[in-house]
Amino acid sequence: MAERYRSVFHPGLFNGQTILVTGGGSGIGRCIAHEFASLGATVAITGRRLDRLRAVAAEIEAAGGQVSCHAFDIRDEDAVADAIATVLERHGPISGLVNNAGGQYPSPVEDLSLKGWEAVLRTNLTGGFLVARETYRQSMADHGGAIVNIIADMWGGMPTMAHSGAARAGMLNLTETMACGWGHAAVRVNAVAPGWIASSGFDTYDEPMQEQLRQLKREIPLGRYGNEAEVSAAVTFLLTPAAAFISGSCIRVDGAVPNHRHTWTTQSSDRSVPYDGFPLAELPDCLR
Repeated sequence: MAERYRSVFHPGLFNGQTILVTGGGSGIGRCIAHEFASLGATVAITGRRLDRLRAVAAEIEAAGGQVSCHAFDIRDEDAVADAIATVLERHGPISGLVNNAGGQYPSPVEDLSLKGWEAVLRTNLTGGFLVARETYRQSMADHGGAIVNIIADMWGGMPTMAHSGAARAGMLNLTETMACGWGHAAVRVNAVAPGWIASSGFDTYDEPMQEQLRQLKREIPLGRYGNEAEVSAAVTFLLTPAAAFISGSCIRVDGAVPNHRHTWTTQSSDRSVPYDGFPLAELPDCLR
């Protein structure tokens, strides 16, 4: 059996529960899926590429976890509804949803095309809305549950990625609205906002953006990049019974970057110790 995930949460915490993770075929979503599976959940992972999902499923099964793969586009309303129905038919009620799927690309605002703008908003806002709505309609309205929406560090604006910043800000507001609207059904809705996390997502950008990413470490008060397991731990906590009275909130996982001010110079440090819970984690190529 492969080395198990080194979660800080106790084994069996999610026994008998089904957790749906969108964007589970790579990066942070892959890590989140591994952690929930290691804690006893049956994990349903989604994405557009079935080959990636199957590769992650093989890793989870090798570590003794239970997982199913569901390939569809979260921007397609009918496909989302059908996929949620399939998950319910196979596994029963969905206890937790992690809306992780997303993506963006760098561009000055003035150079953004309408097509590019709409593509990023449909991925990072509309898709998350559709998955949450269908999960609520088909399962959580009757059985309760918890939803975590993955957004981003977009406080104070998101220069070079206005489309993503607008979508993520919208998702935070939607999180707060759903928390109010669905609380009566015992559904909690929260957000997690990762900052500069050293994951495979870094490698999806062009070389000028990667060079910028390599320099960002100097602007992080904790003196290092975050890792996937540190995001996953925040997500996992929000789905545990310990978070039973937390709804409509957002946990930042960013090393205090939004608190950095232009009047303050970052002090170089290597004293912050990462939480390396994911045994399969690797540095993105652009940071090697």
